[in-house]
Amino acid sequence: MTPVFRNVFLFLFLLTLLTYAGFCQTPTQTLRGTVTDASQGRPLAGASVQLRSLSSGTSDIGTITDEQGRFRLPNVPVGRHQVTISFLGYEPTVINEVLVESGKEQVLEVQLQPGVQQLGEATAVGARTDRTISAENITIEQVLRFPASYLDPARLATAYAGVVTTNDGTNNISVRGNSPNSLLWRLEGVEIVNPNHQSNAGTIGDRPTAAGGGVNMLSAQLLGTTRFLTAAFPSDYGNTVGGVMDMSLRPGNNERHEFIAQAGLIGLDLAAEGPLSKQKGSSYLVNYRYSFTGLLAAMGVTFGGEDIRFQDLSFNLTFPTRKGGRFTVFGLAGNSSNDFIAKAVDEQEEDKDRNTIRFTTRMAAGGLTLSQPLGTRWLWKTALVVSANRAARTLDFPGDTRFRPNYEMDTQKAARSTLTTSFNYRINARNSFRTGVYLTYTDNRLDVWRGMMPPVISSANGSLINGSVEGWMIQPYVNYQWLPVDNLTINAGFFYNSFTFNQSRSLEPRASVTWDVKPGRALTVAYGLHSQPQLPQVYFRLLDQQTGPRPNPNVNQSLGFTKAHHVVLGYKHQLTPDSYWKLEAYSQQLFDVPISAVPGSAFSALNLIESYVDEPLVNAGKGRNQGVELTYQKYLSRNFYVLASGSVYESKYRGSDNVWRSTRFDGGFTSNLTAGKEWTKSREGRSRIWGLNGRLTYAGGFRDRPIDLTASQQQSTTVYSSEEFSVKLPAYFRTDLRVYWKKSKARYSRTLSLDLQNLTGAQNAFYSYFDAFQGKVVQRYQLGLIPILNYRWEF
Repeated sequence: MTPVFRNVFLFLFLLTLLTYAGFCQTPTQTLRGTVTDASQGRPLAGASVQLRSLSSGTSDIGTITDEQGRFRLPNVPVGRHQVTISFLGYEPTVINEVLVESGKEQVLEVQLQPGVQQLGEATAVGARTDRTISAENITIEQVLRFPASYLDPARLATAYAGVVTTNDGTNNISVRGNSPNSLLWRLEGVEIVNPNHQSNAGTIGDRPTAAGGGVNMLSAQLLGTTRFLTAAFPSDYGNTVGGVMDMSLRPGNNERHEFIAQAGLIGLDLAAEGPLSKQKGSSYLVNYRYSFTGLLAAMGVTFGGEDIRFQDLSFNLTFPTRKGGRFTVFGLAGNSSNDFIAKAVDEQEEDKDRNTIRFTTRMAAGGLTLSQPLGTRWLWKTALVVSANRAARTLDFPGDTRFRPNYEMDTQKAARSTLTTSFNYRINARNSFRTGVYLTYTDNRLDVWRGMMPPVISSANGSLINGSVEGWMIQPYVNYQWLPVDNLTINAGFFYNSFTFNQSRSLEPRASVTWDVKPGRALTVAYGLHSQPQLPQVYFRLLDQQTGPRPNPNVNQSLGFTKAHHVVLGYKHQLTPDSYWKLEAYSQQLFDVPISAVPGSAFSALNLIESYVDEPLVNAGKGRNQGVELTYQKYLSRNFYVLASGSVYESKYRGSDNVWRSTRFDGGFTSNLTAGKEWTKSREGRSRIWGLNGRLTYAGGFRDRPIDLTASQQQSTTVYSSEEFSVKLPAYFRTDLRVYWKKSKARYSRTLSLDLQNLTGAQNAFYSYFDAFQGKVVQRYQLGLIPILNYRWEF
């Protein structure tokens, strides 16, 4: 062999080895982000960032942040990782469940909490350390992984203690025994109108609800971390006595263009993001979604005879400002419809088959936000957010009109315009305060009509609500934080709630104490007085069709806020950086609840979901929710995770008859076990992950109202007896299973998943009603087995 030929052969042999080695390498991706001061928003230069693989347990990648708080870790192997960030004078933070995939860069925004001394590592979820009592942070990675989430953070929240769905077909949730109408939705720190498609889903009367629906209008592609609070809220939260779902939008990638395409039973999602200006660091993120059921409906396929459609468009534009500040412009808009056409006479089997029902919703929201550090001690935040929705329902009943009208119309409109501003000021390492104000103009309009066709609205033709609830809500707040010693944190402040519609006012003290007994072990106590205005339909009395003088429809407009004292005691033990258990006991004492002005009635507004009120009310009712909750969570590490939660509770109320009764939502107990396992395999330049996730739910049944069969038969409609919610429904049991397969190659990643909701097809009772067509009381059940196939492609 000549020297030339030998050299050529050696070169080709080495080239072959290098090529083969390249094919065998695990695909990689860049993990980067920023580290800032949580209270001041300032970039932290010189913070240490360490990466640990959750599959192998190795920790051999690290870096420090630059002068703008930015860090970059290139060539990170795809898979699950744990990120630890530390900086002198701040609590070290561990971020669990960081998923790196080849088709999309992983960009983290980490906020470190100041600390007098390092008392042990704080665990962060979604790159945010949160020591708020009775709070959970829900990441989109969890939403995409957990079974039965329907890609919705509100549905995932039911995996936590004390949270129960009111119906499988909706994201209406009862938090610690409260009505789902007590759930407050916020976007970018500001309260908005109901952001859900098909707000009539899962209701008895098929009418719009105030805080839920079939599908969240914000696609999971756009959401960042959602903060979910259940009681004793901090001083910057108000206008609710139940829970808070505080959603945030993630910024788009400001260095490269990326795309996501997703198709499944929920719908077709298309998302794009990338830099507007690489030099300035600005970015865009936009998503469009159209329902899969809408595509089928266009081809003539319906579900249970119903034509269900929805679509939405949302975007978020991000512009960095000086010294680590940020300016954003965001918006979303969507519409949905649900049509049921009356069946032919020879095909009718139940009362619903005789009706033509049409339901439509429209919703839009948009806003501007600014977060700007001022010097080294001040942080200024301000936002202008506008949101509005409209829900309309019509029912056409061509049958017997002796006992009922043949046409119904319900239209509800809601609009909110909010300007908010706040300041955080750190006095020194042990003292800081936060103050701000929300200025909101709210306008809610109702148009409810019952009568004969044609629908000419008049006081003599059918039942009627036709009015508006509008005015200014002025809500200042302040909070002072004091660390008297290294392991003790005290927060104290107040929230002031006022509504010019009827001059309602409430001054609400808030306080919390956290004592770090040992590193990783904390005792907590929190108190808050909270208030909430009434549902728009509660301020108006539904008028009945009659020939004589009609009562005043505005008799309830003087109703003040419903109020509640919240007290929470808790203990949390951080077992390892990726696992903890906690115990919380709570008591909510509600007062000034609207009840009947007539003595001897069992009515209470605490039991309302979507129905109207046909009697005068007074703020004289009471209620109480109290219970104990236990939670254990192990984040996904070593290829498995566990979330186990349970609670024992009671939910009671007292009407004008002075009798304490169970509320509609008094299930007595809840228990959930969610767990998952992953298997990872990498070869020939590809990485595969197989996942198996399951969830078991067992909870006490809610309450239902007994039906007066004789009166119902006489009036051809459901007539309830006077004993409110005395019927205990059977216990709720459900099994969910989710399997997925992830594949990562050099330039893209794919996920194929199958979600089997209610795997065993368990029949869980929902409510009973009198069916006039069948002439008997009928039991309605929640959803049976629902298979949801989904395919996701990131590139």
